[in-house]
Amino acid sequence: MSYHGPAGVEGTTVRVHLTGRWEPVDGRYHWGGRIEPEPTVAGLLRSGRRDVELRIADRVRPARLAEVDPWGGVRITGVGDPPWPSAPEPPEEE
Repeated sequence: MSYHGPAGVEGTTVRVHLTGRWEPVDGRYHWGGRIEPEPTVAGLLRSGRRDVELRIADRVRPARLAEVDPWGGVRITGVGDPPWPSAPEPPEEE
């Protein structure tokens, strides 16, 4: 599963590119990716802030800022249910 689109980080609107996977070692879902360059979010990280909330539509999940990449984007990670809505299940055929 993946998500590419708008999101919110601590009240700032951003664009994210996220993917996730089930990790069999710890039995939890791990997701993460990149926030496109946004000076406010990069400033949070540079000031020492790592723990944030990521909002996509009506879903809010705790996340962690990791590092600023050479292009000004910020790596973000999380564990547990992904912050993006899952795709609707296809209808069952009779």
